[in-house]
Amino acid sequence: MSPGRSHAAGGAYVVDTADVSEPGACKVESWASIASNHDFFAATSPACVVDLFHPVEISSQFSRARADTDWTTVAIPKLKTNLVPTAIGSWGFAVSGTVAYDFNTHENIAVAGTVPATLRLSNVVRINLNAGWLWDSIAQQHYATYGAGLDWRTPDNVWTLTAEVFGELGASQDPISVTQPRFQVGLRWRPIEDFNVDLIYGRNVYGENANWITLATVFRFHVGQ
Repeated sequence: MSPGRSHAAGGAYVVDTADVSEPGACKVESWASIASNHDFFAATSPACVVDLFHPVEISSQFSRARADTDWTTVAIPKLKTNLVPTAIGSWGFAVSGTVAYDFNTHENIAVAGTVPATLRLSNVVRINLNAGWLWDSIAQQHYATYGAGLDWRTPDNVWTLTAEVFGELGASQDPISVTQPRFQVGLRWRPIEDFNVDLIYGRNVYGENANWITLATVFRFHVGQ
């Protein structure tokens, strides 16, 4: 399992959107995942949008993971900004970058860049596409990354169904599970505007050919005016 590679988006869902909120908007995403092979992953990811002559989302994912009997602790700081706003019937684009730092080995283990694109089909349905690049410093290998997702919510924004497929394209010597497509499907319940909880099923999420169940929460708040 390589959590520094697979969850560079900074949330329980891997496929990112092109949206960036207004300056002052903040959130804390937290989630825990358990796999059918007994691997474990838990993370929290605080994020805030600041005005750097343009809205920029600054976040960092802090994770603790177990693969077999090995534990890792990783931090993944991330910067993201919107280039073209999203709108119904037209594509919006953003760009993001991450660096993964392993506290066990005290070294940077991955660097990634992603271009998220979002098309809003209506007020309640959107399509997200991701294309990117990843450098895995442990494997000394470059990867192309990809993702596609669909969000479909109820008009009152209380329930949202999300399905996504994502993966990496790399060296032929990698195990087949590393380069096989991975997917997740989840249901979000948002009883109030500032809080939601998600229940997610995933397959091969970290390239280990296992089934995953994830429980995630998001708390939103605003700082400043």
